[in-house]
Amino acid sequence: MIIGDSIQTTIDATVPEAIVEDHPTKPQTPYQVLRLLPKDATPAQQDSAIQAWLEPREIRYSERPDTLHLPGESIPKDLKAVSLPQQYYRENFFSNDSLYHEELSAQDYYGMAGDPMPYSYANDNLVTSLLILGFILIAFAFSRMSNFIVGQAKNFIHPSQNSLSLSETSGEIYMQIVLTGLTCIVYALLYYLYATEFLATTYVTSSEYALLGIFLGVFVGYYLLRFGLYSMVNNLFFDSGRNKKFLTSLLYLSSLEGLLLYPALALLAFKHLPAQNAIWYCIFVLILVKILTFYKSFTIFFKQNDLFLQIILYFCALEMVPLISLWGGLSVIVDILKINF
Repeated sequence: MIIGDSIQTTIDATVPEAIVEDHPTKPQTPYQVLRLLPKDATPAQQDSAIQAWLEPREIRYSERPDTLHLPGESIPKDLKAVSLPQQYYRENFFSNDSLYHEELSAQDYYGMAGDPMPYSYANDNLVTSLLILGFILIAFAFSRMSNFIVGQAKNFIHPSQNSLSLSETSGEIYMQIVLTGLTCIVYALLYYLYATEFLATTYVTSSEYALLGIFLGVFVGYYLLRFGLYSMVNNLFFDSGRNKKFLTSLLYLSSLEGLLLYPALALLAFKHLPAQNAIWYCIFVLILVKILTFYKSFTIFFKQNDLFLQIILYFCALEMVPLISLWGGLSVIVDILKINF
């Protein structure tokens, strides 16, 4: 005798399907709720239907002990028991973020960060200020001393009979001294651009302005030493009248040197003049000034005596040796201050 399974039950096949369809169950998941809506339902309508059918319920965890752990293992730790050190609540990745602390002022960020603009001399406030100052000085000098500048230029080619007499006023002399200071500034800026472009990009100085100040001090010292050497030597070998006339001519040439170099500096900073062209122009102006200095010293001191060897020694000792020393000193300063990687 075979005994049937008491758990197994049979479903009467005679139950009509219509009875099952007449008693739909309440949707238990958002998927079932969305199945009841038409296909063209908007997201707002879908959200409203889900909130109407499904009510949020409080999650209540069972408080009965877990007895389903593995044999031989200890009772697992309760998931609700959190005992982290206090520092994990105070210190985290966003501790210093203003968005994490309401008491800190937040900054709005719009758009996306772009590539930083490269350094340009035209965007440097100090360089631009010095160039504007130089332009103002040049404009003021031409407005007040245009006749004097033209007259001195003619006197270089065709010296007058009273060329040994001082015809400059005190205002003209002071303006020439100011323009000589402008020449020092122009030379310092030019060598600063040359050093940062061709020699090195990083230096041990605290800022680029400190390096520019060092170059400016070197050029000021060079011109002071140059005038001091000429005055000392000429007072030993020549009379005071010729010495004063030569110093006046030397001051005029020094001031004219800055006027000639300023356009190259302005074009190099604002119009991106090629550095090679600027270097060749500066060399041309420097050679021109040295030729005029040689010519003026010859016409004032050595023309009457026809001493050709003495003028060469005089010019090399007082003009070329200080110039070569200046270039060597600047090279040594750059080698000391630059950072070698």
